[in-house]
Amino acid sequence: MELQEIIALVKRTKTFVENRERANHIKVKGPADYVTQVDTDIQNFLARELGRQAPEIQFLGEEEGLHEMSGDTYWILDPIDGTTNLIHDYQHSVVSLALYEKGEITMGIVYDPFREDVYHAQKGKGSFLNGMPISVSDAEALSETIVTIGTSPYDRELTEENFKRFKRVFDKSQDIRRTGSAALDLANVACGRTGGFFETLLSPWDFAAGMLLVMEAGGQVTNYAGEPLNFLKRGSVVATNGKVHEELRGLL
Repeated sequence: MELQEIIALVKRTKTFVENRERANHIKVKGPADYVTQVDTDIQNFLARELGRQAPEIQFLGEEEGLHEMSGDTYWILDPIDGTTNLIHDYQHSVVSLALYEKGEITMGIVYDPFREDVYHAQKGKGSFLNGMPISVSDAEALSETIVTIGTSPYDRELTEENFKRFKRVFDKSQDIRRTGSAALDLANVACGRTGGFFETLLSPWDFAAGMLLVMEAGGQVTNYAGEPLNFLKRGSVVATNGKVHEELRGLL
């Protein structure tokens, strides 16, 4: 499939997002972990359409959970990153789609249906917002930038240590922000709006597309230990413009 065909397909999910009745059909998966009928509708739609056009590519979506993949090429989808936001009509929710091929992410799309913003990247070809090139910020230190945080709300046993991290970063940076969507936070790093983002526990569908956006925009993405991310496991994520990476990672 051509990139523009995939983008057009992802943009068709806007009609699902706009359906407030479906957004109010809520199922509780765990503490602060919800799925709406919108999540399910989008996953079913994209799984069906992508499967129809590229049947050789497997599919890993949030609503079916992490599981072993038999092949070396598959889509990684978060149908709604920011489900709690969607439930409350707090309009910071995105659709995140990535393509994993032989050990790496080669394509990533993050679609913000509320602002009609499409972020996309292909490995080796740069990052773009609505077709225009984007790049990370030129901040040399945390004191020159703001940082977005993720609270890992599904894992409340991490709260005490997480809030210690937030304070350490707040003390060193200009300020911190929290949107409730990791994919959107990563897109904001790629655009240079923020100098960094971190969260202690994320799943591959949360970070796969956004990670490529940041890296293709000139930034850096690792786990807290400075290692590459694993696309079949949950783990920590820290993404920056590269220049503040070690300073931020050292606080985590």
